[in-house]
Amino acid sequence: MRRYETLFVIAPNVAEEEVKATIEKIKGVIENGGGVIENVDEWGKRRLAYEIKHFNEGYYVLINFTANPDLPKEVDRVLRISDNVIRHIVVKLD
Repeated sequence: MRRYETLFVIAPNVAEEEVKATIEKIKGVIENGGGVIENVDEWGKRRLAYEIKHFNEGYYVLINFTANPDLPKEVDRVLRISDNVIRHIVVKLD
């Protein structure tokens, strides 16, 4: 199993319940795919470095996890189709 990190930004106009639901959905994808979540770090609402989809700020969430090499593709797919997520990245840690 390899270590991965995903950072995603949720739109600032999303209700707090939907932010929590989005985080739980991503955690569920990781756990259901056989991954182990090491850390979930919610940075809260922060200003973006530049405008993304007409937003100047967003909710930042960082998740560290270990998983088989095929799971990050599924996490990326779910983040890409999520309406609440305005930007995301999944990277392999050394």
